[in-house]
Amino acid sequence: MRDRPYCADMVSSDVDSMDYSPLVLSLWISLVATIIIAVFGTLTAYVLARKRFFGRTLLDAFTTLPMILPPTVTGYYLIILLGKNGIIGNHIYNLTGWSIMFTWQAAVVAATVVAIPIMIKSAKAAIESVDIEYEKAAFTLGKSEIQTFFLVTLPLAKRGLIAGLILSFARALGEFGATIMVAGNIPGKTSTMPLAIYSAVQSGEDQLATMLVILLTAVSIAIIYITTKISKTDRY
Repeated sequence: MRDRPYCADMVSSDVDSMDYSPLVLSLWISLVATIIIAVFGTLTAYVLARKRFFGRTLLDAFTTLPMILPPTVTGYYLIILLGKNGIIGNHIYNLTGWSIMFTWQAAVVAATVVAIPIMIKSAKAAIESVDIEYEKAAFTLGKSEIQTFFLVTLPLAKRGLIAGLILSFARALGEFGATIMVAGNIPGKTSTMPLAIYSAVQSGEDQLATMLVILLTAVSIAIIYITTKISKTDRY
């Protein structure tokens, strides 16, 4: 009943015709995942930091789970949810004839799920560090909760939010276990840098593996350095 990661006949109709290098693919997937994480991670963090409701602790624990579970276990849960015969994927396939499995979109989902706990934890801490009196002052001036969120809370918490996004992007860039479970390792289609390194090592191409490792390390360091420098310029 499960979708199999290396079944070529399941893949042929799901992938685009254009091939991408592992680096370009990794950067694209990480960028899309980070945009999704920025929206849903920040909103979830705000709810956990500022709202009190039944099940809040359970939600907090649930959003932390992908950080603790082995990525392959997270990938297995995604198969159960999004696979062609999955809880959600089955309905999508029946309605559209399309399955997300073994596509770059599946890699985005895997990267998002694995990396979003980092953003939630960082953003939650940053929002909790904002003095609630500033928000109350905005309310007394007639600002709505949404206006206060964008005009007061986010600007005051921006350094923590930026740090969360940086770490989330880096985590998405290095994602391996969940990705190989739901997206497979299709050269030019879903083979990200970590997967390409794995394939090179498995096939005995040590020089290629070394080159990819150095390239991924350099890109990761450069991204973190540049974004950290940018965030430092916003200090006040």
